[in-house]
Amino acid sequence: MTTTLLRIATAGSVDDGKSTLVGRLLHDAKAILADSLDDLARTSAERGFGGATGALDLALVTDGLRAEREQGITIDVAYRYFSTAQRSFILADCPGHVQYTRNTVTGASTADAAIVLVDARHGVLEQTRRHLGVLALLRVPQLIVAVNKMDLIQWDEARFTAIETEILALAAQLGVQSATIIPVSALHGDNVVDRSAASDWYAGPTLLGLLEELAPAQASGAARLDVQYVIRPQGGLAPGLDEEYYRDYRGYAGTLADGSLSVGDEVSILSNGYPASSRVKAIGTPAGLVQTATAGEAIVLEFEDEVDIARGDTVVFGALPPVVREFEAEVCILAPIKLAEGQRVLLKHGTKVATAKVAQINHVLDVADYSRQEASTLGLNDLGRLTVRSSAAISVNPYRDSRAGGSFLLIDPASGRTLAAGIIGAEHAAA
Repeated sequence: MTTTLLRIATAGSVDDGKSTLVGRLLHDAKAILADSLDDLARTSAERGFGGATGALDLALVTDGLRAEREQGITIDVAYRYFSTAQRSFILADCPGHVQYTRNTVTGASTADAAIVLVDARHGVLEQTRRHLGVLALLRVPQLIVAVNKMDLIQWDEARFTAIETEILALAAQLGVQSATIIPVSALHGDNVVDRSAASDWYAGPTLLGLLEELAPAQASGAARLDVQYVIRPQGGLAPGLDEEYYRDYRGYAGTLADGSLSVGDEVSILSNGYPASSRVKAIGTPAGLVQTATAGEAIVLEFEDEVDIARGDTVVFGALPPVVREFEAEVCILAPIKLAEGQRVLLKHGTKVATAKVAQINHVLDVADYSRQEASTLGLNDLGRLTVRSSAAISVNPYRDSRAGGSFLLIDPASGRTLAAGIIGAEHAAA
């Protein structure tokens, strides 16, 4: 029996039913606490939802902001944690409105799988295409498309098949490796947790059944730690610590991304732009010293050699990935600005922040047909490719191998606002 954690994100156009689907999933999976269920029933009744039937407005499970409930839309990413007998889940319910596409980037950036909602009456819309483009950009491993509100078209199999064919063609065009399309009715729960008798022509899995079987994403890159903080004894030692050992102590703290690292492993270090190497002398954790650390753990490394290491430097197991000052990358613009060639920005890669310049705008993606168009600027919610020139050397992995080593942010140096999120592909992660 698998008990692993799966991270899920939802996406789709406005009013396609994302929040209702998430609420239905949590409700039918028995993942809503009794007091929350009572509050949901009371709020639903106050809003007149369901009339005399006493039906629940399941969208309220995730739409917690006052503005969201007043407008009937999702504005911010809402995270929900639940589990079944098979596994645990972290679910990010992302906004559908084009204005909040940047929130979808945030919610999907760590997802193992994404659920895209499509209204069976309207089919694939422009924002659906944009979200598919974002998910492809972020290399989300598993794509699930829930064709919702099938009850409003009397479970028309031909209509579902037409939408399924269009989505599979778009997925292939975007290079999505795995896509599953499921007909559902979030309002009534058909094919969400329990199989629907109304879709006897559908032989595939229910939504929850599929989520319980999916394998979480496995990064193929070597262990990597971007140094967040250098730890030195300050103001004396705590009682009980070995004074002789800690007098000259120097540890390098950060979160281990990908793979695993053990005491005695030989590592490569990008220190102030120059390569160095050493061996791991000790690994500290909040629970004490360990022999091996795995991805996702917050750790402190000690090395056998004296190496000049500071915040922003990179430690990797084995050989150092390509060290570059200029690279091409796919980006999504997150701020209401025009990013132009020659513009000065701050580049944040891992824990390192360096001044940089947008050397070239290579193209913008037309979400209508996913064609690449020439462009000299990129605006809010645009997906495109650009070339970045950094003042400092960085060590980059292809994003498919390491999310930590293959992603970055561009920041406005004046306001501190995040301008764009970027992904470095295998073809661009070369020195």
